Amino acid sequence: MRTLGIITARSGSKGIKDKNIRLLNGKPLMAYAIESALESQYIDEVMVSTDSREYANIARKYGACVPFLRSAENSGDASKSLDAILEALDGYERLGRHYDAVIVLQPTSPLRTTENIDGAFRLFYDKKADSIVSVCECGHSPLLSNVLPEDLNLFHFVHEKNLERRQELKKHYRLNGAIYISKVEALRSLQSFYGRNSYAYIMGRMESVDIDTELDFSYASFLLSHKMERT
Repeated sequence: MRTLGIITARSGSKGIKDKNIRLLNGKPLMAYAIESALESQYIDEVMVSTDSREYANIARKYGACVPFLRSAENSGDASKSLDAILEALDGYERLGRHYDAVIVLQPTSPLRTTENIDGAFRLFYDKKADSIVSVCECGHSPLLSNVLPEDLNLFHFVHEKNLERRQELKKHYRLNGAIYISKVEALRSLQSFYGRNSYAYIMGRMESVDIDTELDFSYASFLLSHKMERT
C-alpha cells in the first residue's frame, strides 16, 4: 500500500504570526513533523501542503517535497483541512502518482514521534481499518466540568456522586490533532476520517502537546529541552 504523508502548513495564522515556521528550539515548527515523517518506515513520500513559497523553500530544506502550492481557496481561515488534503491528492493524481493511503500530520504537534506514527500504522494494518485518528487521555474527567450561567451559580454544576467517586470515574479521551491516517478511497467516499471502521490510536499527553498560544510554545520548548537532556 503506497502512502503519502501530508503536512498541512498554510501561511496564515490568527493567534501567532507565521506559527508553522516559527523557530522552536532552533528549528522551524513544521520541521519536527517533516523529520518524524521522513523516518517512518510506512510513508513513501512526505509533502508539505502550503500556499507560501517561503514555507515551501523551508520545507524542501528539511527534506519534504512541495510539487505545487496550495490554492488560495483552500488556504483561508475558514477553509477546511479536508479540502486541502483532497486537493493535494488530486494534484498528485494529475502528476500520475497514485497513493492508496494518506497520513496527515499537523505541524502544531512537535512532540509527536516517529514511534507514534509507526504505531498508528501498525494499528491501521492490524485492524484492517479505513482510518486511524490519534487521541490522548483527558487531563480531567469531563464529568467534573460544565458550562456556567451568567451569574456563575454552581447549583447542578456537577453531579454529587461524581465528586464523591472521582477516583472511580472511567478514563475519557480527546482528539489530540497529531495523526490522521486513512485509505484514500474511504476518505473520498466518506469525506471524513470518522466512519464505522475507524479506530483510535492512543498517545501520551506529553506527545500530544498542541501549539496554539505563546504559552504552548514555551511549554513545548521546555519539554523538548528536557527530552534532549535525557537522550
